[in-house]
Amino acid sequence: MLLTRTLSAVVLAPLVLLAIWFGGWAFAALVVLAAGLMGWEWARLCNGGQFGWRGAALVVTLVAAVVVFLLAPDVPALAVLLGGAVVATSLNRDSRPASDPALRSRRAATQFFLLIGTAYIGFACLAFLWLRNVPPGGRDLVFWILAVVWATDIGAYFAGRGIGGPRLAPRISPNKTWAGLIGGALAAGLVGVVAAGLIGRDTLLLVAGGIVLAVIAQGGDLLESWCKRRFGVKDSSHIIPGHGGILDRVDGLLAVLPVVFLYLWVMGEAV
Repeated sequence: MLLTRTLSAVVLAPLVLLAIWFGGWAFAALVVLAAGLMGWEWARLCNGGQFGWRGAALVVTLVAAVVVFLLAPDVPALAVLLGGAVVATSLNRDSRPASDPALRSRRAATQFFLLIGTAYIGFACLAFLWLRNVPPGGRDLVFWILAVVWATDIGAYFAGRGIGGPRLAPRISPNKTWAGLIGGALAAGLVGVVAAGLIGRDTLLLVAGGIVLAVIAQGGDLLESWCKRRFGVKDSSHIIPGHGGILDRVDGLLAVLPVVFLYLWVMGEAV
């Protein structure tokens, strides 16, 4: 399993990094593809492995929002995302009568998760595009974000396995520990030190920001674990050998991207 995971990372990571480095159509194609695949995974996850018309509508919504963002201002893209998510999740081809309260509850829960998840994934994709294209340092910013998330995963894994100790959220993800959370945060802080030396930015800001984002990333990981447990699913898909699905690999990144975007947008800071 470890060998398979390593080989998958060795193949995929350079492709992702090159797309971010060159930007333009390569990066746009990466985000469009990722949005479509994550929409497919999320629709199946929330619907007992079934895709159907509603799932197809969700994928179209996510891809359309990304394409509109690339071609038009931000507000139309958000309108496409939110409006499409509402319309898509309203589709229901289940002809069974909903007189049973349990059936109504399951339908309502599925619809709610589909709606919220689509908006969550879509907003993260739009934030990814925006952050990469923020002049003059969008590329460096995105690389730092990826380094923070990856360092968090690695630090949490080794600290959790090496130290163990009290569980962080045993009902959601039994393997996660407080030691893993702290190890991930320290690894992300170390990335800030290295990044400050490479790009000449404020060390304290990058270290503190990395630690905060590490906690948020692990919160995103727990959120996806909770959703999968809620629907009785182990992996979002099996697209990536040894890793599961796209959502399983980017759950922390999906939580981090909107936070960084909102911070920069509210503060009005260039990067």
